[in-house]
Amino acid sequence: MTALRSAFFFLFLVLLTPPYALLVLLCAPLPRLARSRIISGWTRIVLCAARPLLGIRYRVEGATNLPREPAVVLSKHQSAYETLAFQEIFPPQVHVLKRELLWIPFFGWGLALMSPIAIDRSRGIRALREIARRGRIRLDQGFWVIVFPEGTRVAPGKQGRYQPGGAWLAVHAGVPVVPVAHNAGLVWPRYAFVKYPGTVTFRIGPQIPTRGREPNQVLAEAEAWIEAQQPELCAAAC
Repeated sequence: MTALRSAFFFLFLVLLTPPYALLVLLCAPLPRLARSRIISGWTRIVLCAARPLLGIRYRVEGATNLPREPAVVLSKHQSAYETLAFQEIFPPQVHVLKRELLWIPFFGWGLALMSPIAIDRSRGIRALREIARRGRIRLDQGFWVIVFPEGTRVAPGKQGRYQPGGAWLAVHAGVPVVPVAHNAGLVWPRYAFVKYPGTVTFRIGPQIPTRGREPNQVLAEAEAWIEAQQPELCAAAC
């Protein structure tokens, strides 16, 4: 039954995404924030469909930790589900992502029009400078910046190497870091067709100040908080 529900959900995505992508293209002349709100409508539809079709829901802990002004979010990355849920949890946002994602038909078109910070990670220090430069512009435009510091999806109970790009941006822009831990990979495994019913918990940590600090200090504090939450959140998989 779980596989059948996943198949129905996949069919729903196939029917929804191409026509919505055409709508997104028509939004190209609009201002960035207006365009982002329309494009994120696709995400909200998908999340709504995931509840009855897959039995997947989410809850948020620590929402009172969110600052009023745009900030940099450093989050655990386990699946595609968190990238969808963040569209509802956080204010208008952009993601730091690999530029190759923009080449995906339909999906990539929508990403491109959401003003992401697409980088070539092989460029090293130049990629960091590009994140800082473009990230400050997006923050000034009123966007939050979402960064997955591990750079790739990591299975529940595992830990990847945390990269400094998000902390680098936050320090240079003088905005706080918001750490986020979750267990989305338990119900929506990475690279898996079959999804499982359940409730994902997103835990938002206290703001991490960045003024007068080094990026490596900020990153270490965010990493320590995020990883300290994971044993409890992913207990079913550890």
